[in-house]
Amino acid sequence: MMKICLSILFIFTSFIVQGQIDPELLRNFSIDTTERKLNMDAVYNRPFIQAGKLPVALGGYVEANYQYLNENGISKGHEFQMRRLTLFVSSTVSKRIKFLTELEFEEGTKEINIEFASVDFEFEPLLNFRGGIVMNPIGAFNQNHDGPKWDFVDRPLAATQMLPATWSNVGFGIFGKKSKHNWTYGYELYLTNGFNESIVSNSMNKTFLPASKSDPDRFGQSVNGMPLFTAKFALRNTKLGEVGISYMSGIYNQFEKDGLVLDKKRAVTAYAIDFNTTIAKTGTFINGEWAWIKIDVPDTYTEQFGRNQTGGFIDIVQPIIRKPLFGFTNSVLNAALRLEYVDWNKGKFVSTGENISDHIYSVVPSLSWRPSTQTVFRLNYRYNWQTDLLGNPPSRMAGFQFGFSTYL
Repeated sequence: MMKICLSILFIFTSFIVQGQIDPELLRNFSIDTTERKLNMDAVYNRPFIQAGKLPVALGGYVEANYQYLNENGISKGHEFQMRRLTLFVSSTVSKRIKFLTELEFEEGTKEINIEFASVDFEFEPLLNFRGGIVMNPIGAFNQNHDGPKWDFVDRPLAATQMLPATWSNVGFGIFGKKSKHNWTYGYELYLTNGFNESIVSNSMNKTFLPASKSDPDRFGQSVNGMPLFTAKFALRNTKLGEVGISYMSGIYNQFEKDGLVLDKKRAVTAYAIDFNTTIAKTGTFINGEWAWIKIDVPDTYTEQFGRNQTGGFIDIVQPIIRKPLFGFTNSVLNAALRLEYVDWNKGKFVSTGENISDHIYSVVPSLSWRPSTQTVFRLNYRYNWQTDLLGNPPSRMAGFQFGFSTYL
């Protein structure tokens, strides 16, 4: 798989380099990636490089960091990590037909994923067709997750350890967007392959939706022939900001095989609300997301497998210095704070009536420096406290993280 991906990218790159007889033909379509558009636009709201009049454009981003974390007095010491290298290839097939793919190499080449690979057919602003590997628009982070856009080294816990971001599947759907005066609204509706029984049958020994990401067959077949439905509606005002409401539901278990009924149909359903706004007078950017998940867990599983989950995060980013630094004329220094919470098992024990306590809190203050809109250096201090199922004294983790992320 890795050899095939690298070969394709080499062919594209070689073709473009051969066309660079005149360096002026190479055009960098740079965009301000900190500009706040609808989250559904994020897949195209990236810088691409195109040679001359070729219909193919390339882009990507890279993330690397250092961390020193201590959990209950025990540390792994100094760690250097190459979190991910992501490559984009886009093509304008014709005036109203576009193709875009996103390949991600995580932790070197430990994991290679196709996060997005779809063709868009544009009929009119409010009616467009998309097919291929699409990102299920549950919440905002799953759509808008590029590292250079964020002031924190780690991705949000609720988006990656409760919701399965980045979560994409093979399927089809429609989407649209329209603006009028200060308002913009958009929608997305998709039918795709979905989850499997690993969300409850996994090495974590708890209900864990991200376990389905490890299924290598989800891009080729459905576990039960039942599609996953995902829908989102977003509304944005140029002065107030954006709010999005999303819904995702599908059957995750194999309830029938060769005409034999094995179990009843068991559903997993998620709701999410996201918002972002910028306070004009101070430049303060506020971004948040909250989700609720309901899972029909078989009665044969113990209460340690959550039937209900909830969690979210809020980021507050405040520019404190806007002036040239170290020769970078458009640099900005930000102070930021992230607050997080995830409850993997919301409810009470049937036998005792006491709360089930499988949850985590996290506080992450940050200093970030952006020498340009497409590059960020991040210094974070992470403090987590996590409580186990029985509510014993929490496990505490704290430490520093430093890293950078930049578009290519």
